[in-house]
Amino acid sequence: MAEAERIIGTPDVDGEAAAPAERPKGKRKIAALFVVAVLAYLLDLGSKLLVVAQLEHRQSIRIIGDALQFEVIRNAGAAFGIGEAFTVIFTIIAASVIVVIARLARKLYSLPWAIALGLLLGGALGNLTDRIFRSPGAFQGAVVDFIAPAHFAVFNLADSAICCGGVLIVLLSFRGLDPDGTVHKD
Repeated sequence: MAEAERIIGTPDVDGEAAAPAERPKGKRKIAALFVVAVLAYLLDLGSKLLVVAQLEHRQSIRIIGDALQFEVIRNAGAAFGIGEAFTVIFTIIAASVIVVIARLARKLYSLPWAIALGLLLGGALGNLTDRIFRSPGAFQGAVVDFIAPAHFAVFNLADSAICCGGVLIVLLSFRGLDPDGTVHKD
């Protein structure tokens, strides 16, 4: 092959990637995406239910001295509490991210991308659930944040999943791996 792209998993023939006879099956990758998304979502949802039931309206709990605490706050805005007046817009953005990931899943042939997108999907669903179902009302709810490192914003497991998925996507992009399983060398 003269071009600098190949499908992951195709053997090299004389230093060149062999042309695949057929596209690799992506059903396992889609399943991986949804398994990761469900795990991230359930961990986030479970942690928020536990934290609200046990810690809300109480003193923060020191986990590692002053370096890390559990402190429940309700965040109507985006990261770092920015844009509290735009909760409905953040809800629409989260719903849009979910739709985009679901559409992209049909063309997914890369396990690392499946994991990254699963983390994004699970995290987006976790925070969207808060925005839809928590007070003060539908599509205006505040996200429950509770992980409070010293000198940093308070966040939750959904935020962590979104950040980890985003970092993984950046790394995969730098390595030249596309969601469809092709590798390009630019």
